[in-house]
Amino acid sequence: MFNRAMLVAIAGLVGSVGGSAGGIIASNEYNPIARHFDPSAAASADDTTQRVIVRLRGADAVAAIGKPASDPAATLAGRVHMNLKSSRRLVPGLHVMEISPAVSGEPVSVSLARLRADPAVQYAEIDQRRFAHAVPNDPLFAGQWYLQNAANTPSAVNAQGAWDKTTGSTGLVIADLDTGIRFDHPDLLSAVNGGRLLPGYDFISVAAIANDGDGRDSDPSDPGDWITSADAATATFSGCTVENSSWHGTRTAGILAAIANNNAGVSGLTWRGFVLPVRVLGKCGGYDSDIVAAMLWAGGIHVDGVPDNTTPAKLENMSLGSKPSALDVCPSTYQDVVSQLAARGVLVVASAGNEGGPVDVPANCPGVAAVGGLRHMGTKVGYSNVGTEVLVSAPAGNCVNPVAGQPCLFSIVTTVNLGAQGPGANSYTDQINYNVGTSFSAPIVTGIAGLMLAANGNLRPAQLMARLQEGAVKPFPVGVPTPPATSVPQCHVPTSLNDVQGAECNCTTTTCGAGMANALGSVNAALRPIVAIAFPNTITAGQNVVLQGGGSAAACGHSVTTYAWTVVSAGNPPAIQGAQTGTATVVAPTSGSFTLRLTVTDEAGRQDSADVIVNPTSATTTAPAIAGTTACLVPIAAAMVNISVSPTTSSLVAGSGTQAFTATVTNTSNTALTWQVNGIVGGNASVGTISTDGLYSAPATVPTPANVTVTAVAAADTTRSATATITITAPVPVPPSGGTGGGGGGGALDWCSLIALGGLACLRRRALL
Repeated sequence: MFNRAMLVAIAGLVGSVGGSAGGIIASNEYNPIARHFDPSAAASADDTTQRVIVRLRGADAVAAIGKPASDPAATLAGRVHMNLKSSRRLVPGLHVMEISPAVSGEPVSVSLARLRADPAVQYAEIDQRRFAHAVPNDPLFAGQWYLQNAANTPSAVNAQGAWDKTTGSTGLVIADLDTGIRFDHPDLLSAVNGGRLLPGYDFISVAAIANDGDGRDSDPSDPGDWITSADAATATFSGCTVENSSWHGTRTAGILAAIANNNAGVSGLTWRGFVLPVRVLGKCGGYDSDIVAAMLWAGGIHVDGVPDNTTPAKLENMSLGSKPSALDVCPSTYQDVVSQLAARGVLVVASAGNEGGPVDVPANCPGVAAVGGLRHMGTKVGYSNVGTEVLVSAPAGNCVNPVAGQPCLFSIVTTVNLGAQGPGANSYTDQINYNVGTSFSAPIVTGIAGLMLAANGNLRPAQLMARLQEGAVKPFPVGVPTPPATSVPQCHVPTSLNDVQGAECNCTTTTCGAGMANALGSVNAALRPIVAIAFPNTITAGQNVVLQGGGSAAACGHSVTTYAWTVVSAGNPPAIQGAQTGTATVVAPTSGSFTLRLTVTDEAGRQDSADVIVNPTSATTTAPAIAGTTACLVPIAAAMVNISVSPTTSSLVAGSGTQAFTATVTNTSNTALTWQVNGIVGGNASVGTISTDGLYSAPATVPTPANVTVTAVAAADTTRSATATITITAPVPVPPSGGTGGGGGGGALDWCSLIALGGLACLRRRALL
């Protein structure tokens, strides 16, 4: 990590108060250099070994390279003359392979070219590391200026105005792909403890990078990502920066969803809904293969070796990245995954990066909402990357004091941990230890998108992006130069990877996106209805064409009240039957085409429009056929009450004796618990009785004959409950031959046997929070 003196010396990477002249820094606003890894500095015992992500062609990846094959990666490696040291399938057809050439001394580039040339390979890419965007070690003061609407901070997003319309939804899940999180932070907390955090997952596969004793696991807690001099001397971390822990994920999560209205700490952009912590970055960043696997999982797509995500996210915040391999190049792996997520209605939001150059990977990928960084005045902050890929820009934090060591006036306040290495006290960033970087612009925009989905859950990723831009209504301001400079330069689109604009510049819509992100404007845009237009697959010239607009949908709590079909262009305008209804009929042209426009209006007067072009044999439109049916997000089963009943076997004999059962309840407090037999509270003489002996235990009496289910029901409140059952098959005593003798024992039931009998010894259920 660069210290302040070093950063001041790097004039080309520094943003100034109001501009700089001749490369001289006019203030101590500095570039939060990305936590980095220098591949050229890395030393390896085997420098020809590479981790490679390989996508195999075809729906059946095994079939693509020949059957039978217990390991398609091994088959492929053998065919292209490479040694396979390890492989792991991420999803069907997508593998991460650790390989080296079979011929000693062969350059990796040659080996990789041969791998890519194999007909079974769709693409093969180096499994590179990506990194948390800049995190200074210093927090900031408690004023959340970036959420306000003050005249002296025109880049602030006016979340206050948006909160008058919506504060979020309990059906909203935002995945935060980062360094993990501190669940014990009092302004975050797990959902089962009244907080905002779902259980999440740790996707870091390399134990040394994970820094928590193992590889992938179900605990996304951040143990710290510090790098010591001893670490940097090892092969694994050679080239990595020596630095303290960043607590980067805890910082970004606080911007997304710090608990609001709790008389403590700060407020997140969303006040309701949940954050899904997904750990992808550890010591010195994380690998692409782990990141893309986490992206898929967070969006609800199965990943091999990992339990499926039962609370899929609609938004994924990724405050991470690194330089692309070439200008405007998005790796195929990321493009593949982003496309899959978009098809499932998941929007990825990513920070543009902090080098002052072209937009980083993965923010530069089509379909990703890339977010640039602004100073408080709305000009580009010196360190922010720029380019045509940027969707909108948002506050990134900047320090305008002329003397080093003075408080930072415009940093991004959020949650943090104070531990230098392992976890310490939980706290907040402040004006001395400040917090700046496009890492924090991204969650601001992700939070705005969360408010938009709460207003209109039918918005698909492309629609969210369009309406985020629509809401960015305030134009970029012109910066005020700091003497002796007479003007602030205009930002330009980078022409190469080395084209760095490291100082403040005036944004344009080709460099910093459509405008300055605005929560109120974007929520207003989200509240507009969505037009849908459906039509027949086959159209015949001169015959009637029925156009359906009834699939249009209004925002949550609203309704479409009027439809209006009009002719936009036509040489011979057609007559429209049902022009003021949801269904319009026109006659298809015999030559040429005409364009119709459907405008739908809700009860509040908000509108949306879309065009349909009708040809003699076909029709086209950019509108969906159906706008959606979940304008109000369905509340998720976020907080779980876990309960189990023991013992899982019983020695009961029908008609005699009792068995004591104990229920164990976790993840909640103040739990009310009831016992049932065959669904009857307390049971009865016919099905057997169960009498409570303390809250969590009860003896049962089984009648003759018996085949009963004992159930414990736990309820933490009116919206959270769970049940656990055990099915008892108690045999009737059978006398020995001759009519006398003892009875038989009850069957011993293990967990799997209970499932076979239709009961579960421990069944977790979710309920609404």
